Amino acid sequence: MLSFILVPLYTTQGVLSSVAEYGQVSVIFSYFVLFNVVLAYGMETAFFRFFNKEEHKKQVVGTSTISLIVSSIGFFVLALLFQNQIAQLIDIHVKYINLVIWILLLDALAIIPFAWLRATQKPMRYAVIKILNVAINLGLNLFFLLALKHLAEESTIFGSIYRPNFEISYIFIANLIASAITLLFMVPFYIKTKYEFNSVLWKSMMRYAFPVLIAGVAFSINETFDRILLKELLPPNIADTDIGMYSACYKIALFMTLFATAYRLGIEPFFFSHAKSENPQKNYARILEFFVAFGSVILLTVVVFADVLKPYIVRSEAYWEAMWVVPIILIANFCLGIYHNLSVWYKITDKTKFGAYISIVGAVITLVINIMFIKEYSYRASAVATLVAYGIMMLLSYYFGRKYYPIPYNLKKIGMYLILSIGFSVLSFYKFRDHYIIGISMLIVFLTIIFISEKEQLKQVLKQK
Repeated sequence: MLSFILVPLYTTQGVLSSVAEYGQVSVIFSYFVLFNVVLAYGMETAFFRFFNKEEHKKQVVGTSTISLIVSSIGFFVLALLFQNQIAQLIDIHVKYINLVIWILLLDALAIIPFAWLRATQKPMRYAVIKILNVAINLGLNLFFLLALKHLAEESTIFGSIYRPNFEISYIFIANLIASAITLLFMVPFYIKTKYEFNSVLWKSMMRYAFPVLIAGVAFSINETFDRILLKELLPPNIADTDIGMYSACYKIALFMTLFATAYRLGIEPFFFSHAKSENPQKNYARILEFFVAFGSVILLTVVVFADVLKPYIVRSEAYWEAMWVVPIILIANFCLGIYHNLSVWYKITDKTKFGAYISIVGAVITLVINIMFIKEYSYRASAVATLVAYGIMMLLSYYFGRKYYPIPYNLKKIGMYLILSIGFSVLSFYKFRDHYIIGISMLIVFLTIIFISEKEQLKQVLKQK
Protein backbone atom coordinates (compact mmCIF):
# COMPACT_ATOMS: atom_id res chain seq x y z
CA MET A 1 0.00 0.00 0.00
CA LEU A 2 2.72 2.46 1.00
CA SER A 3 4.78 2.01 -2.16
CA PHE A 4 1.60 2.56 -4.18
CA ILE A 5 0.60 5.74 -2.33
CA LEU A 6 4.08 7.24 -2.60
CA VAL A 7 4.40 6.83 -6.39
CA PRO A 8 2.49 10.07 -7.16
CA LEU A 9 4.79 11.93 -4.78
CA TYR A 10 8.05 10.51 -6.10
CA THR A 11 7.00 10.93 -9.76
CA THR A 12 5.83 14.53 -9.37
CA GLN A 13 8.17 16.75 -11.32
CA GLY A 14 10.61 18.56 -9.04
CA VAL A 15 10.30 16.24 -6.01
CA LEU A 16 13.12 13.95 -7.12
CA SER A 17 15.71 15.46 -9.41
CA SER A 18 15.18 12.95 -12.23
CA VAL A 19 13.65 9.66 -13.36
CA ALA A 20 17.08 8.12 -12.75
CA GLU A 21 16.96 9.11 -9.07
CA TYR A 22 13.68 7.26 -8.67
CA GLY A 23 15.42 4.33 -10.35
CA GLN A 24 18.09 4.40 -7.61
CA VAL A 25 15.40 4.32 -4.92
CA SER A 26 13.73 1.37 -6.67
CA VAL A 27 16.96 -0.63 -6.72
CA ILE A 28 17.46 -0.11 -2.97
CA PHE A 29 13.89 -1.22 -2.27
CA SER A 30 14.57 -4.33 -4.36
CA TYR A 31 17.29 -5.27 -1.89
CA PHE A 32 14.81 -4.53 0.93
CA VAL A 33 12.48 -7.24 -0.37
CA LEU A 34 15.30 -9.79 -0.56
CA PHE A 35 16.67 -9.12 2.92
CA ASN A 36 13.23 -8.97 4.54
CA VAL A 37 12.69 -12.52 3.31
CA VAL A 38 16.10 -13.66 4.55
CA LEU A 39 15.59 -12.13 8.01
CA ALA A 40 12.16 -13.77 8.36
CA TYR A 41 13.60 -17.14 7.11
CA GLY A 42 10.14 -18.71 6.87
CA MET A 43 9.49 -18.38 10.60
CA GLU A 44 6.23 -16.48 10.09
CA THR A 45 4.66 -19.34 8.12
CA ALA A 46 6.11 -21.88 10.55
CA PHE A 47 4.59 -19.90 13.41
CA PHE A 48 1.09 -20.19 11.87
CA ARG A 49 1.51 -23.89 11.25
CA PHE A 50 2.76 -24.79 14.74
CA PHE A 51 0.53 -22.32 16.58
CA ASN A 52 -2.51 -24.15 15.18
CA LYS A 53 -0.89 -27.57 15.48
CA GLU A 54 0.72 -27.58 18.94
CA GLU A 55 -1.09 -27.70 22.28
CA HIS A 56 1.54 -25.55 24.00
CA LYS A 57 1.02 -22.36 22.04
CA LYS A 58 3.05 -20.26 24.47
CA GLN A 59 6.10 -22.35 23.67
CA VAL A 60 5.58 -21.71 19.96
CA VAL A 61 5.36 -17.96 20.62
CA GLY A 62 8.38 -17.91 22.93
CA THR A 63 10.57 -20.11 20.75
CA SER A 64 9.87 -18.23 17.51
CA THR A 65 10.27 -14.84 19.22
CA ILE A 66 13.65 -15.72 20.75
CA SER A 67 14.82 -17.16 17.43
CA LEU A 68 14.02 -13.99 15.52
CA ILE A 69 15.46 -11.67 18.20
CA VAL A 70 18.81 -13.52 18.18
CA SER A 71 19.04 -13.78 14.37
CA SER A 72 18.00 -10.15 13.81
CA ILE A 73 20.52 -8.73 16.27
CA GLY A 74 23.22 -11.00 14.84
CA PHE A 75 22.52 -9.72 11.33
CA PHE A 76 22.44 -6.13 12.58
CA VAL A 77 25.88 -6.34 14.20
CA LEU A 78 27.51 -8.07 11.24
CA ALA A 79 25.91 -5.72 8.70
CA LEU A 80 27.12 -2.64 10.58
CA LEU A 81 30.64 -4.05 10.80
CA PHE A 82 30.78 -4.76 7.07
CA GLN A 83 28.60 -1.92 5.75
CA ASN A 84 31.41 -0.41 3.67
CA GLN A 85 32.10 -3.72 1.97
CA ILE A 86 28.38 -4.25 1.34
CA ALA A 87 28.12 -0.78 -0.20
CA GLN A 88 30.99 -1.51 -2.58
CA LEU A 89 29.64 -4.93 -3.49
CA ILE A 90 26.16 -3.75 -4.52
CA ASP A 91 27.22 -0.27 -5.68
CA ILE A 92 25.01 1.70 -3.26
CA HIS A 93 26.25 4.59 -1.14
CA VAL A 94 27.14 3.57 2.41
CA LYS A 95 24.93 6.28 3.94
CA TYR A 96 21.89 4.51 2.45
CA ILE A 97 23.18 1.09 3.56
CA ASN A 98 23.35 2.30 7.17
CA LEU A 99 19.72 3.42 7.14
CA VAL A 100 18.61 0.21 5.43
CA ILE A 101 20.31 -1.93 8.11
CA TRP A 102 18.41 -0.16 10.90
CA ILE A 103 15.08 -0.45 9.07
CA LEU A 104 15.60 -4.16 8.40
CA LEU A 105 16.29 -4.77 12.10
CA LEU A 106 13.15 -2.95 13.26
CA ASP A 107 10.95 -4.67 10.68
CA ALA A 108 12.35 -8.12 11.54
CA LEU A 109 11.57 -7.63 15.23
CA ALA A 110 7.92 -6.92 14.35
CA ILE A 111 7.41 -10.13 12.33
CA ILE A 112 6.27 -12.47 15.12
CA PRO A 113 4.14 -9.85 16.95
CA PHE A 114 2.23 -9.19 13.72
CA ALA A 115 1.92 -12.92 13.05
CA TRP A 116 0.56 -13.37 16.58
CA LEU A 117 -2.12 -10.73 15.94
CA ARG A 118 -3.20 -12.57 12.81
CA ALA A 119 -3.11 -16.01 14.40
CA THR A 120 -5.17 -14.87 17.41
CA GLN A 121 -7.68 -13.13 15.14
CA LYS A 122 -7.10 -9.53 16.17
CA PRO A 123 -7.61 -7.89 12.76
CA MET A 124 -8.59 -4.45 14.06
CA ARG A 125 -5.40 -3.98 16.08
CA TYR A 126 -3.36 -5.39 13.21
CA ALA A 127 -4.98 -3.03 10.72
CA VAL A 128 -4.70 0.05 12.95
CA ILE A 129 -0.96 -0.45 13.50
CA LYS A 130 -0.30 -1.21 9.85
CA ILE A 131 -2.31 1.81 8.67
CA LEU A 132 -0.59 4.00 11.24
CA ASN A 133 2.76 2.85 9.86
CA VAL A 134 1.65 3.89 6.37
CA ALA A 135 0.28 7.23 7.63
CA ILE A 136 3.49 8.10 9.51
CA ASN A 137 5.69 7.11 6.59
CA LEU A 138 3.56 9.02 4.12
CA GLY A 139 3.33 12.08 6.37
CA LEU A 140 7.09 12.19 6.89
CA ASN A 141 7.72 11.78 3.16
CA LEU A 142 5.44 14.73 2.47
CA PHE A 143 7.16 16.75 5.21
CA PHE A 144 10.73 15.98 4.12
CA LEU A 145 10.22 16.17 0.35
CA LEU A 146 7.66 18.98 0.05
CA ALA A 147 7.50 21.11 3.18
CA LEU A 148 10.92 21.06 4.83
CA LYS A 149 12.73 23.15 2.20
CA HIS A 150 10.18 25.98 2.45
CA LEU A 151 10.09 25.80 6.26
CA ALA A 152 13.89 25.95 6.38
CA GLU A 153 13.81 29.28 4.56
CA GLU A 154 11.58 30.78 7.27
CA SER A 155 12.85 29.09 10.44
CA THR A 156 16.34 28.37 11.77
CA ILE A 157 14.98 25.30 13.60
CA PHE A 158 13.92 23.66 10.35
CA GLY A 159 16.98 25.07 8.62
CA SER A 160 19.19 23.11 10.99
CA ILE A 161 17.73 19.76 9.81
CA TYR A 162 17.34 20.56 6.12
CA ARG A 163 19.98 19.27 3.72
CA PRO A 164 19.95 20.07 0.00
CA ASN A 165 20.09 17.11 -2.43
CA PHE A 166 19.21 14.81 0.45
CA GLU A 167 15.92 13.45 -0.95
CA ILE A 168 16.85 9.75 -1.12
CA SER A 169 18.10 9.81 2.47
CA TYR A 170 14.89 11.54 3.58
CA ILE A 171 12.85 8.72 2.03
CA PHE A 172 14.66 6.13 4.14
CA ILE A 173 14.69 8.29 7.28
CA ALA A 174 10.89 8.48 7.01
CA ASN A 175 10.77 4.70 6.68
CA LEU A 176 13.07 4.29 9.69
CA ILE A 177 10.97 6.50 11.97
CA ALA A 178 7.74 4.75 10.91
CA SER A 179 9.29 1.31 11.59
CA ALA A 180 10.54 2.45 15.01
CA ILE A 181 7.12 3.75 16.06
CA THR A 182 5.47 0.56 14.79
CA LEU A 183 7.81 -1.56 16.90
CA LEU A 184 6.95 0.55 19.96
CA PHE A 185 3.34 -0.58 19.57
CA MET A 186 4.60 -4.16 19.79
CA VAL A 187 6.25 -3.62 23.18
CA PRO A 188 3.19 -5.07 25.07
CA PHE A 189 3.64 -8.29 23.10
CA TYR A 190 7.29 -8.50 24.14
CA ILE A 191 6.41 -7.76 27.78
CA LYS A 192 3.67 -10.42 27.96
CA THR A 193 5.54 -13.13 26.06
CA LYS A 194 6.85 -16.03 28.10
CA TYR A 195 10.42 -16.48 26.88
CA GLU A 196 10.57 -20.25 26.95
CA PHE A 197 12.83 -21.73 24.26
CA ASN A 198 12.15 -25.32 23.23
CA SER A 199 15.07 -26.58 21.15
CA VAL A 200 13.18 -29.64 19.86
CA LEU A 201 10.27 -27.47 18.76
CA TRP A 202 12.67 -24.94 17.21
CA LYS A 203 14.34 -27.65 15.11
CA SER A 204 10.93 -28.83 13.90
CA MET A 205 9.93 -25.26 13.05
CA MET A 206 13.20 -24.67 11.20
CA ARG A 207 12.75 -27.85 9.16
CA TYR A 208 9.33 -26.56 8.18
CA ALA A 209 10.58 -23.00 7.64
CA PHE A 210 13.72 -23.65 5.58
CA PRO A 211 11.92 -24.56 2.34
CA VAL A 212 9.68 -21.52 2.91
CA LEU A 213 12.86 -19.40 3.14
CA ILE A 214 14.15 -20.82 -0.15
CA ALA A 215 10.77 -20.18 -1.73
CA GLY A 216 10.79 -16.64 -0.35
CA VAL A 217 14.24 -15.87 -1.72
CA ALA A 218 13.19 -17.26 -5.09
CA PHE A 219 10.02 -15.17 -4.91
CA SER A 220 12.03 -12.01 -4.19
CA ILE A 221 14.13 -12.78 -7.27
CA ASN A 222 10.95 -13.10 -9.33
CA GLU A 223 9.46 -9.93 -7.87
CA THR A 224 12.30 -7.41 -7.70
CA PHE A 225 15.61 -8.81 -8.96
CA ASP A 226 14.88 -7.57 -12.46
CA ARG A 227 15.67 -4.00 -11.29
CA ILE A 228 19.06 -5.17 -10.08
CA LEU A 229 19.70 -6.99 -13.38
CA LEU A 230 18.62 -3.93 -15.36
CA LYS A 231 21.17 -1.88 -13.44
CA GLU A 232 23.91 -4.47 -14.09
CA LEU A 233 23.16 -5.28 -17.74
CA LEU A 234 22.09 -1.96 -19.26
CA PRO A 235 24.55 0.84 -20.11
CA PRO A 236 25.09 3.13 -17.07
CA ASN A 237 23.75 6.17 -18.93
CA ILE A 238 20.28 4.64 -19.37
CA ALA A 239 20.01 2.00 -16.61
CA ASP A 240 18.65 4.17 -13.78
CA THR A 241 16.25 5.98 -16.13
CA ASP A 242 14.80 2.74 -17.52
CA ILE A 243 14.50 1.34 -13.99
CA GLY A 244 12.70 4.50 -12.88
CA MET A 245 10.17 4.34 -15.74
CA TYR A 246 9.63 0.61 -15.31
CA SER A 247 9.24 0.78 -11.52
CA ALA A 248 6.77 3.67 -11.69
CA CYS A 249 4.49 2.06 -14.28
CA TYR A 250 4.87 -1.29 -12.50
CA LYS A 251 3.12 0.32 -9.52
CA ILE A 252 -0.11 0.75 -11.51
CA ALA A 253 -0.36 -3.04 -11.39
CA LEU A 254 -0.36 -2.82 -7.59
CA PHE A 255 -4.16 -2.65 -7.67
CA MET A 256 -3.95 -6.40 -8.23
CA THR A 257 -1.15 -6.85 -5.68
CA LEU A 258 -3.11 -4.99 -2.99
CA PHE A 259 -6.14 -7.20 -3.58
CA ALA A 260 -4.10 -10.41 -3.60
CA THR A 261 -2.08 -9.45 -0.52
CA ALA A 262 -5.12 -8.43 1.53
CA TYR A 263 -6.80 -11.66 0.49
CA ARG A 264 -3.74 -13.74 1.45
CA LEU A 265 -3.37 -12.08 4.87
CA GLY A 266 -6.84 -13.23 5.84
CA ILE A 267 -6.92 -16.54 4.00
CA GLU A 268 -3.59 -17.99 5.18
CA PRO A 269 -4.64 -18.28 8.86
CA PHE A 270 -8.02 -19.59 7.65
CA PHE A 271 -6.34 -22.38 5.67
CA PHE A 272 -4.52 -23.64 8.76
CA SER A 273 -7.36 -23.23 11.25
CA HIS A 274 -9.82 -25.12 9.00
CA ALA A 275 -7.43 -27.86 7.88
CA LYS A 276 -9.05 -30.38 10.26
CA SER A 277 -12.64 -29.34 9.61
CA GLU A 278 -15.06 -31.51 7.68
CA ASN A 279 -14.25 -31.51 3.95
CA PRO A 280 -11.98 -28.40 3.92
CA GLN A 281 -11.15 -29.01 0.25
CA LYS A 282 -14.63 -27.87 -0.75
CA ASN A 283 -14.13 -24.54 1.01
CA TYR A 284 -10.66 -24.11 -0.51
CA ALA A 285 -12.14 -24.66 -3.97
CA ARG A 286 -14.83 -22.02 -3.46
CA ILE A 287 -12.26 -19.57 -2.10
CA LEU A 288 -10.18 -19.82 -5.29
CA GLU A 289 -13.28 -19.42 -7.43
CA PHE A 290 -14.20 -16.18 -5.64
CA PHE A 291 -10.60 -14.96 -5.84
CA VAL A 292 -10.46 -15.50 -9.60
CA ALA A 293 -13.83 -13.83 -10.11
CA PHE A 294 -12.86 -10.68 -8.18
CA GLY A 295 -9.32 -10.69 -9.58
CA SER A 296 -10.61 -10.91 -13.15
CA VAL A 297 -12.80 -7.85 -12.62
CA ILE A 298 -9.87 -5.90 -11.14
CA LEU A 299 -7.60 -6.93 -14.03
CA LEU A 300 -9.98 -5.84 -16.78
CA THR A 301 -11.07 -2.65 -14.99
CA VAL A 302 -7.51 -1.43 -14.42
CA VAL A 303 -6.45 -2.26 -17.98
CA VAL A 304 -9.44 -0.49 -19.55
CA PHE A 305 -8.88 2.65 -17.46
CA ALA A 306 -5.05 2.49 -17.28
CA ASP A 307 -4.56 5.67 -19.27
CA VAL A 308 -7.15 7.45 -17.15
CA LEU A 309 -5.40 6.36 -13.96
CA LYS A 310 -1.82 7.05 -14.99
CA PRO A 311 -1.78 10.87 -14.49
CA TYR A 312 -3.00 10.38 -10.91
CA ILE A 313 -0.51 7.64 -10.03
CA VAL A 314 2.52 8.37 -12.22
CA ARG A 315 2.42 12.13 -12.30
CA SER A 316 5.18 12.99 -14.78
CA GLU A 317 4.98 12.15 -18.48
CA ALA A 318 8.69 11.30 -18.35
CA TYR A 319 7.71 7.89 -16.93
CA TRP A 320 4.85 7.00 -19.31
CA GLU A 321 7.01 5.37 -21.95
CA ALA A 322 6.88 2.17 -19.86
CA MET A 323 3.05 1.92 -19.80
CA TRP A 324 3.38 -1.05 -22.15
CA VAL A 325 4.21 -3.27 -19.16
CA VAL A 326 1.02 -2.55 -17.18
CA PRO A 327 -1.25 -5.34 -18.54
CA ILE A 328 1.66 -7.81 -18.49
CA ILE A 329 2.46 -7.11 -14.82
CA LEU A 330 -1.23 -7.13 -13.87
CA ILE A 331 -1.71 -10.59 -15.38
CA ALA A 332 1.54 -11.75 -13.77
CA ASN A 333 0.42 -10.63 -10.32
CA PHE A 334 -2.98 -12.24 -10.92
CA CYS A 335 -1.19 -15.54 -11.61
CA LEU A 336 0.84 -15.03 -8.44
CA GLY A 337 -2.34 -14.50 -6.40
CA ILE A 338 -3.80 -17.73 -7.80
CA TYR A 339 -0.52 -19.50 -6.99
CA HIS A 340 -0.76 -18.37 -3.35
CA ASN A 341 -4.28 -19.78 -3.18
CA LEU A 342 -3.18 -23.04 -4.77
CA SER A 343 -0.20 -23.32 -2.42
CA VAL A 344 -2.49 -24.31 0.46
CA TRP A 345 -1.85 -27.99 -0.34
CA TYR A 346 1.86 -28.05 0.47
CA LYS A 347 1.45 -25.92 3.60
CA ILE A 348 -1.33 -28.09 5.00
CA THR A 349 0.46 -31.35 4.20
CA ASP A 350 3.83 -30.07 5.51
CA LYS A 351 5.39 -30.53 2.06
CA THR A 352 6.85 -27.04 2.01
CA LYS A 353 9.81 -28.31 0.00
CA PHE A 354 7.53 -28.23 -3.04
CA GLY A 355 7.01 -24.52 -2.51
CA ALA A 356 10.78 -24.13 -2.63
CA TYR A 357 11.10 -26.26 -5.77
CA ILE A 358 8.37 -24.36 -7.59
CA SER A 359 9.73 -20.97 -6.59
CA ILE A 360 13.23 -21.96 -7.67
CA VAL A 361 11.87 -22.89 -11.10
CA GLY A 362 10.25 -19.45 -11.27
CA ALA A 363 13.48 -17.74 -10.19
CA VAL A 364 15.51 -19.60 -12.82
CA ILE A 365 13.02 -18.59 -15.52
CA THR A 366 13.18 -14.97 -14.36
CA LEU A 367 16.98 -14.93 -14.40
CA VAL A 368 17.34 -16.68 -17.76
CA ILE A 369 14.84 -14.48 -19.64
CA ASN A 370 16.21 -11.28 -18.11
CA ILE A 371 19.86 -12.16 -18.77
CA MET A 372 19.12 -13.25 -22.35
CA PHE A 373 16.88 -10.37 -23.41
CA ILE A 374 17.43 -7.28 -21.21
CA LYS A 375 20.18 -5.86 -23.42
CA GLU A 376 17.85 -5.90 -26.42
CA TYR A 377 14.43 -5.27 -24.90
CA SER A 378 15.25 -3.61 -21.54
CA TYR A 379 12.32 -3.58 -19.06
CA ARG A 380 9.95 -5.22 -21.57
CA ALA A 381 11.97 -8.42 -21.16
CA SER A 382 11.66 -8.06 -17.38
CA ALA A 383 7.88 -7.74 -17.56
CA VAL A 384 7.50 -10.79 -19.80
CA ALA A 385 9.88 -12.77 -17.56
CA THR A 386 7.69 -11.98 -14.55
CA LEU A 387 4.56 -13.17 -16.36
CA VAL A 388 6.15 -16.40 -17.62
CA ALA A 389 7.63 -17.21 -14.20
CA TYR A 390 4.40 -16.68 -12.25
CA GLY A 391 2.31 -18.42 -14.89
CA ILE A 392 4.48 -21.56 -14.77
CA MET A 393 4.58 -21.47 -10.95
CA MET A 394 0.77 -21.38 -10.90
CA LEU A 395 0.52 -24.37 -13.26
CA LEU A 396 3.13 -26.38 -11.36
CA SER A 397 1.40 -25.79 -8.03
CA TYR A 398 -1.89 -26.98 -9.49
CA TYR A 399 -0.25 -30.05 -11.02
CA PHE A 400 1.45 -31.22 -7.81
CA GLY A 401 -1.51 -30.21 -5.64
CA ARG A 402 -3.79 -32.44 -7.68
CA LYS A 403 -1.43 -35.34 -6.96
CA TYR A 404 -0.79 -34.83 -3.22
CA TYR A 405 -3.88 -33.01 -1.93
CA PRO A 406 -6.73 -33.09 -4.47
CA ILE A 407 -9.08 -30.10 -4.28
CA PRO A 408 -12.24 -30.06 -6.45
CA TYR A 409 -11.64 -26.74 -8.23
CA ASN A 410 -14.29 -25.69 -10.74
CA LEU A 411 -11.84 -25.55 -13.65
CA LYS A 412 -14.52 -24.82 -16.22
CA LYS A 413 -15.69 -21.65 -14.47
CA ILE A 414 -12.21 -20.54 -13.37
CA GLY A 415 -10.84 -21.15 -16.88
CA MET A 416 -13.67 -19.13 -18.42
CA TYR A 417 -12.98 -16.16 -16.13
CA LEU A 418 -9.26 -16.27 -16.87
CA ILE A 419 -9.56 -16.62 -20.63
CA LEU A 420 -12.17 -13.88 -20.96
CA SER A 421 -10.53 -11.36 -18.61
CA ILE A 422 -7.04 -11.85 -20.05
CA GLY A 423 -8.30 -11.90 -23.64
CA PHE A 424 -10.41 -8.76 -23.19
CA SER A 425 -7.51 -7.03 -21.39
CA VAL A 426 -5.01 -7.74 -24.18
CA LEU A 427 -7.46 -6.62 -26.87
CA SER A 428 -8.49 -3.51 -24.97
CA PHE A 429 -4.95 -2.27 -24.27
CA TYR A 430 -2.91 -3.35 -27.27
CA LYS A 431 -5.59 -3.18 -29.99
CA PHE A 432 -8.28 -0.71 -28.87
CA ARG A 433 -6.38 1.45 -26.38
CA ASP A 434 -7.79 4.72 -27.74
CA HIS A 435 -11.35 3.40 -28.06
CA TYR A 436 -12.84 3.53 -24.58
CA ILE A 437 -16.30 2.55 -25.84
CA ILE A 438 -14.94 -0.84 -26.92
CA GLY A 439 -13.01 -1.34 -23.69
CA ILE A 440 -15.95 -0.35 -21.48
CA SER A 441 -18.27 -2.59 -23.53
CA MET A 442 -15.94 -5.53 -22.90
CA LEU A 443 -15.97 -4.73 -19.18
CA ILE A 444 -19.78 -4.58 -19.07
CA VAL A 445 -20.07 -7.89 -20.92
CA PHE A 446 -17.64 -9.51 -18.50
CA LEU A 447 -19.39 -8.12 -15.41
CA THR A 448 -22.67 -9.48 -16.75
CA ILE A 449 -21.13 -12.93 -17.18
CA ILE A 450 -19.74 -12.82 -13.63
CA PHE A 451 -23.09 -11.77 -12.20
CA ILE A 452 -24.99 -14.52 -14.01
CA SER A 453 -22.42 -17.17 -13.00
CA GLU A 454 -22.19 -16.14 -9.34
CA LYS A 455 -25.80 -15.04 -8.75
CA GLU A 456 -26.75 -18.10 -6.73
CA GLN A 457 -23.56 -17.97 -4.68
CA LEU A 458 -24.17 -14.29 -3.86
CA LYS A 459 -27.71 -15.10 -2.75
CA GLN A 460 -26.38 -17.76 -0.35
CA VAL A 461 -23.83 -15.33 1.11
CA LEU A 462 -26.49 -12.67 1.64
CA LYS A 463 -28.81 -15.19 3.30
CA GLN A 464 -26.03 -16.26 5.69
CA LYS A 465 -25.48 -12.65 6.70
